[in-house]
Amino acid sequence: MLVYLIAGEASGDLLGARLMRELKKSYDISFAGIGGTQMEEEGLRTFIPMSELSLMGFVEILPHLPRLLRHIKHTVADILARKPDVIVTIDSPGFNFRVAKQLRETWPKGRADSPRFIHYVAPSVWAYKPGRAKKLAKIYDEVLTLLPFEPPYFEREGMEAHFVGHPLVEAMPKADGPAFRSRHDIPMNVPVMSVLPGSRMGELKRHLPVLRESVKEIAEYYPEIVTVMPAVPHLKTEMQQMTALWPSRLILIDQGMEKWDAFAASNTAIAKSGTVTLELSLTQTPMVVMYKVHPLSAWLMRKMKITRFVTLVNILLKREVIPELLQEDATAQRISSEMLRLLRNQAARDAQTDAFESALHQLGFSDSVSPSRKAADVILHHAA
Repeated sequence: MLVYLIAGEASGDLLGARLMRELKKSYDISFAGIGGTQMEEEGLRTFIPMSELSLMGFVEILPHLPRLLRHIKHTVADILARKPDVIVTIDSPGFNFRVAKQLRETWPKGRADSPRFIHYVAPSVWAYKPGRAKKLAKIYDEVLTLLPFEPPYFEREGMEAHFVGHPLVEAMPKADGPAFRSRHDIPMNVPVMSVLPGSRMGELKRHLPVLRESVKEIAEYYPEIVTVMPAVPHLKTEMQQMTALWPSRLILIDQGMEKWDAFAASNTAIAKSGTVTLELSLTQTPMVVMYKVHPLSAWLMRKMKITRFVTLVNILLKREVIPELLQEDATAQRISSEMLRLLRNQAARDAQTDAFESALHQLGFSDSVSPSRKAADVILHHAA
């Protein structure tokens, strides 16, 4: 059995690696496609370096469009030549949906010799561009969702959809905050704040200047505060240069267990919107969420937006538990004001941590079967 996988970002690489591990438990399976280091460790020889696909935003992607179109063309040709049994595209809809759409010109949906097309991580049709569900139904046989309320959006368009659960269900380590403080000589009475600007260079350039000013204002009231910032491995040198004049003591840490320990040691966090907000919820770390994009990208996203919130906990609970400061609201003054409120007010921190448990339960954190196992079972069903 040949399974062709395509992952375009670090989060997709992790999902793909876990999926491959579960698939190998059941059958003798060969893998081909595009992925990162974690998928390579599970046996994938990546067709194109995954970093070539890690782009985001409407305006930001334009300079790279010719290269992406070239990669799409080559990927389609590679899949047609290999004739896999199942094609699993993981997130990265901008690239993956174009590849799948072109493949359907050769393998129309329902044709007997067509591979099964499965997309892992449903596009956020509940947030913006709801019409994508109908378009997806024309291309894919199945979509695997991370959120419990997503399947109906696709089922009503006539395609199969399964809620498999969020990948963090099977990745939550036992974080040790006191051990982190001990390793870095941080007394227990000194406040620690995680600052999470993002994992792409564009995000660092947009977010770090305003975050630096936010920390400067916070440090006026808490001069002893320690800032912790996870460094993306391939951007660590750039992050060191960009944070050289940081206004408080700054600890740049590696990803992995050190990051989880840092979150557990933190009193509060400033985080860009995304999966990291869920990671902070798991370590019971109160937070403020911020995000900035190119102004034109922001305008386009607002035109398509149909949900009130961008943070998953807020979406699941249908109320703003976590403050969201986006685009023009993501100013140093607004961010520092919300952070100071959290640092000073135990009741404000408790309001967030009390809500985390309810949100996490909805994502399947009490389920005994892992999301990767559920996803593998669905894929094997299609392959059979």
